[in-house]
Amino acid sequence: MANILVVDDELGIRDLLFEILNDEGHQVELAENAAQARHCRAQTRPDLVLLDIWMPDTDGVTLLKEWSTAGQLDMPVIMMSGHATIETAVEATRIGALAFLEKPITMQKLLKAVEQGLNRRLAPSAPAPSGHGFSSPASSTTSFVMPSSMAPVQPMPELSKDHQAFDLTPLLREARDAFEKAYFEFHLARENGSMTRVAEKTGLERTHLYRKLRQLGVDLLRAKKGGA
Repeated sequence: MANILVVDDELGIRDLLFEILNDEGHQVELAENAAQARHCRAQTRPDLVLLDIWMPDTDGVTLLKEWSTAGQLDMPVIMMSGHATIETAVEATRIGALAFLEKPITMQKLLKAVEQGLNRRLAPSAPAPSGHGFSSPASSTTSFVMPSSMAPVQPMPELSKDHQAFDLTPLLREARDAFEKAYFEFHLARENGSMTRVAEKTGLERTHLYRKLRQLGVDLLRAKKGGA
């Protein structure tokens, strides 16, 4: 179990990331701006930080630079944004961010980035030449983690006795996965992203549901916003 700090000014994203990471067994602290993030970092010394770039008081890149300059970037930081440019992402990783996740973030890529960040923290690494920061950009294995585009769920055509409504050409496993993904996306949109209600509707225990959605690559953040 790790102590993870989530910094994002959007309440819905904070709540969703809390649910996902908490169900994975992590202790999660939440901050909605840079001021709260500074306080949480000082009080809890997180093992990893998920940091939004665009925030109302101090943006995430400025806060990252502040921690790096003060020698406080002693934990992996994963940047998040739905509107950042490539230049912004490059600057963040140059300062010392471990990875950059573009919103909307799939649960699969979120948990993969978190796992890599925590593994990186446990692995020995050489200090940065300046003496500050988690690792130097030159030796960093920083990665850009971008979500793949997802086609919207199409309504199912009406069935008739003489016409099949499904494409039966894919392999059975591919066809099953496609159906299950569409099924869960439908319920997520219908229940406004509420994992509790989706679990009740689909008859799955929440932890099993999270693992299933991660396996299928379902985009929880987009589903939550889409159902709002």
